[in-house]
Amino acid sequence: MKPFAYLRAASVTDAVRACAAHPGARFLGGGTNLVDLMKLGVETPGMLVDVSRLPLDHVTDTADGGLRVGATVRNSDLAAHPAVRTRYPALSQALLAGASGQLRNIATTGGNLLQRTRCTYFQDASKPCNKREPGTGCPARDGAHRDLAVIGHSEECVATHPSDMAVALAALDADVVLHGPDGERTVAMTGFHRLPGDNPDADTVVRPGELVTEVLLPPLPAGAVSLYHKARDRASYAFALASVAAVLRVRDGQIEHAALAFGGLAHRPWRARTAERILHGAPATDATFLRAADAELAAARPLRDNAFKVRLARHLAVDALAELAARP
Repeated sequence: MKPFAYLRAASVTDAVRACAAHPGARFLGGGTNLVDLMKLGVETPGMLVDVSRLPLDHVTDTADGGLRVGATVRNSDLAAHPAVRTRYPALSQALLAGASGQLRNIATTGGNLLQRTRCTYFQDASKPCNKREPGTGCPARDGAHRDLAVIGHSEECVATHPSDMAVALAALDADVVLHGPDGERTVAMTGFHRLPGDNPDADTVVRPGELVTEVLLPPLPAGAVSLYHKARDRASYAFALASVAAVLRVRDGQIEHAALAFGGLAHRPWRARTAERILHGAPATDATFLRAADAELAAARPLRDNAFKVRLARHLAVDALAELAARP
């Protein structure tokens, strides 16, 4: 066991100050991912700054009709919150599709966003991995990559981001609030996670010492409906092979608003901007949905063993959009 210091932060300011003063320190919320990685020797922080008891466990309405979600809200509590279930069902469904009930009772909103890939090479400290140790290579490209990326990947990394919640938040146009040594800033959820490029070790745009404090959900357009669909190897307790979060508003058979995000396909939740441009103003038909999905997924570059994920994502998107369009 590698020794580490532990500090229970009394405030957001104290937490940020402590993390900034100890390079390599990590914030500890529920610990459902970080502690596992410490056990595997993948994460070796010199200090854990416990933020789990900070007053960030709120879910409140915003003045414009959206929601403000604190970073320490537990996944189970967020999924069950009446405002989330009625106004953002895609988010509730995504949360309930992730992990087990026991883990959801512990895992936090902020931690869910910051969880790291489940690529087997990343999690095995005896194997080379550019994400864990830049410059050592990506054995997944020629090795076991059935569950890994088909779009947005690079020669350096083909890992996927495992969060279900993040996919829903991307489709819902959420923002993430960060508090750091230089003050507070807000980042769009669609820009929060990075594609791997040449430095896959950087998962997000979070700067050293910054703490996720809130997630902001804007109100959906009037009449818009949403859902989350997930395909996986087992009916529960499994990460997505592919998933989709969709938001749709249809009037008189025409699509007035569409937002679509894929999970399980890329290094980050994949916001389907090409598909959305095709959907906007088009008739709400299966032919339109298929054309939009195909246009988005034309950029996919599957590896030897995961081309099936492209077809799977295509069917998930078409089915989700058709289901939403059929609602009264």
